[in-house]
Amino acid sequence: MNAYLAAPPEPRTTHASPAAGREPADGGLRLFCFHHAGAGALTFARWRRGFDPSVCVLPVRLPGRETRLREPRITEASVLLDELDAQLGPLLDQPYALYGHSLGALVAYRFAQRIRRAGRAAPVLVGLGACPPPHLPTPLTDQHDLPDTALLAALNRYGTLPPYMFERPDWLRTLLSTMRDDLRLAASLRALDGAADPDWDAPLDCPLHVFAGTGDEAAPAAAVAEWRRWASGPFAQHPVPGGHFFVRDTVLPELLAAQLRRNGPKQCAAPLPDPST
Repeated sequence: MNAYLAAPPEPRTTHASPAAGREPADGGLRLFCFHHAGAGALTFARWRRGFDPSVCVLPVRLPGRETRLREPRITEASVLLDELDAQLGPLLDQPYALYGHSLGALVAYRFAQRIRRAGRAAPVLVGLGACPPPHLPTPLTDQHDLPDTALLAALNRYGTLPPYMFERPDWLRTLLSTMRDDLRLAASLRALDGAADPDWDAPLDCPLHVFAGTGDEAAPAAAVAEWRRWASGPFAQHPVPGGHFFVRDTVLPELLAAQLRRNGPKQCAAPLPDPST
């Protein structure tokens, strides 16, 4: 069992499955989804409903949350990328795409760079949501050492704290602890140095699509647009209704699904069961 995946990818097959009611095709597209800070793979629990039956949605769960709550959280970019390379690398043997939200956008982009450095096939698409690129300052990345009350105020000020958390003090304490480590990880991902390889930090040449919430104060559209400097291939920006957590609504997966239909392979594998069930 792959600890990073909320559910394993279904095996390749060319035979119809009576229970599924469809005939999956060999060589399908896998969509790896990376969650935002303080969250987990359940962020994408309902995403499969917004995609064609041909897309295999694979939510990625970082250590220290949900079913991995007892595992130490990772705060160093190089450590995380090494683990993702070991755990997810073997699954890049058929067409795939990456989507990351906020912290997850940094993870997705840096992982795509690692893949390129290893000489593997590039993703058919990289999607990044609710995140300024590494060269821009952000209002929260350097806030991880603040006292609880100050950190809570900062998260609330920029709309990066779900309102319902204020009604659950125990969850709020756990969230603040997770957020601190995730902000440390975000800072490490932004500062990642590829000095040993001058070409390591070159812009990605695969299609790069960025998504900005119309009411997102932490990652406004003008800042998200700066990802263009990190793309040497096709680039597009998409406005999405909502604030920082537009990943939980239906518009984003619909937009991403449309882009995968344009950029992805003609035949794909069957989807995973919903990890929330």
